[in-house]
Amino acid sequence: MNLSSVTVTAVGRTPDSLIKAVAKNLIVVILGISINFINTGLIHTFRKHQIFYMTPRYILFIHLVINDMIQITLTLLLFVISYTIHRINVSICSIILMFAIFTDFNTPLNLACMALECFIAICFPLRHAHICTIKRTLILIGLIWTTTMLSCLPDLFITLATVPLDFFHSKVFCLRENVFANPIILEKRDITYILLLVTVWTTVFYAYFQILSTAQTASEDAKKARNTVLLHGFQLLLCMLTYVAPQLRDVLMQRFPQNSTDILFAYYILIQVLPRSISPIIYGLRDKAFRKYLKKHLSC
Repeated sequence: MNLSSVTVTAVGRTPDSLIKAVAKNLIVVILGISINFINTGLIHTFRKHQIFYMTPRYILFIHLVINDMIQITLTLLLFVISYTIHRINVSICSIILMFAIFTDFNTPLNLACMALECFIAICFPLRHAHICTIKRTLILIGLIWTTTMLSCLPDLFITLATVPLDFFHSKVFCLRENVFANPIILEKRDITYILLLVTVWTTVFYAYFQILSTAQTASEDAKKARNTVLLHGFQLLLCMLTYVAPQLRDVLMQRFPQNSTDILFAYYILIQVLPRSISPIIYGLRDKAFRKYLKKHLSC
């Protein structure tokens, strides 16, 4: 959720050579387009078959896919802007940052909900259809967005209340720290991150160990659900690195200042891109039903 990872040519740092800058941007653009292309195929497959949009787990999954597409598109945009325009209007930067923060914050919450759905399906199979309805799933997605906005919008309101309005007509290097720099925002952000970490990891661990105990003597579906939650946990771990990785990034940049842009580039790939490439694997490749219909569309 620290969006400084999307910029690699900040003021005061030695810029990359032209060839190196082009290569980095080319890699990022190709990765972003490739992931979004695959995700578009998943969304198309989802829309074409009633079995998917009438099943809560697939609804949560496709919400995660759409969320990832928005996140990748916005961070890719900021990455390219950092090498080309460099500075943009604060108002435009604020809008891009807020939506990027929203989608980044949504990911761990969505993963926790998907883990809970697996837990209910395996541990309470007879009550699953009653508990996990389409209506409740859509309400849950609404709650995810509401929680995210209630957590992140105060940053914008605090900034509006504490800086001159002229600031929003100026141009800045589009970093979260450059736009939402009030100390109150930073303190609130740390508290929010800690609460989110505790809540989400507790949910995922509880679901995993409950499914694990059921899977010891249960069906193949339970074992598959256990592996799915384990993959969710790995994906969540990568997403949660955004809480601790900035400190490691800063230490590395202080130790190796001559490689600062390379460190930031690797940071962006590992923290922003890699976690978003796992979603297609979990359902697009591992899920038999989704894989069956996805193959048909790809062959066409």
